[in-house]
Amino acid sequence: MLKTEMRNPKTTHIDKMSPLEIAKVMNEENAYCVQAVEAELPQIAKAIDAAAEALQNGGRLFYVGAGTSGRLGIVDAAECPPTFGVTPDTVIGLMAGGLGAMVNANENREDDPEASVAELKEYALNGKDMVVGISAAGGAAYVLNAIRYAKSLGCTTVAISSNKESPIDQAADISICPDTGAEVITGSTRLKAGTAQKLILNMLSTGAMIRSGYVCENLMINLKPTNTKLKQRVIGIVADITGDSREEAEARLEKAGWVIKEAIK
Repeated sequence: MLKTEMRNPKTTHIDKMSPLEIAKVMNEENAYCVQAVEAELPQIAKAIDAAAEALQNGGRLFYVGAGTSGRLGIVDAAECPPTFGVTPDTVIGLMAGGLGAMVNANENREDDPEASVAELKEYALNGKDMVVGISAAGGAAYVLNAIRYAKSLGCTTVAISSNKESPIDQAADISICPDTGAEVITGSTRLKAGTAQKLILNMLSTGAMIRSGYVCENLMINLKPTNTKLKQRVIGIVADITGDSREEAEARLEKAGWVIKEAIK
């Protein structure tokens, strides 16, 4: 049996627990996510290096997932343009059932092996790109076939799952497999497995962007000031880098069209 489908002996009677007991046992179980991810850091580093290489060579980073895994990939992809100033087609998230499945679950679509390939063809996937398959159980046909198709084109492929020796674990060039174990609610991989996936995706995209020059020190130098909060953040970034007052930094930005790299020259 898959570890993610096993019953957790610590929560067999969770339906009889108080609210505080539920929160406590869930928090204790969540702590295992960080430990599980820590054990996979060497593999995550390989994936960061490969993603940075793909981006620097004009390639793109694709996340392909189903259910919670797909939603997490789309969220991470969507946050890259405002955070790092990259174009929306730099990091692309695909999920079984399409964007509509972000808000309306359509779980049966993960069994369609051709859908992901058709979508990748629409994006003209090529050997410069990198494809990351995300599946907690590791066997979703939608994800597995995307990895196989990407490999046939010469793409570097990465698998993120929570079950060793799963189909995607074996198919990908780089396997990241945090052992998150049995879920608090049996089989509900939106919990620990999903939390681990979120941690890994944060590391992967952030690390790749850092390695590709989109961060100066620990500052978002490509940040787009699209609202009041971000405008104030951009002013602070320029002030930190230049040593100017916030007023002087704002004046620099006004002259530079609110482009940080221009303002700090």
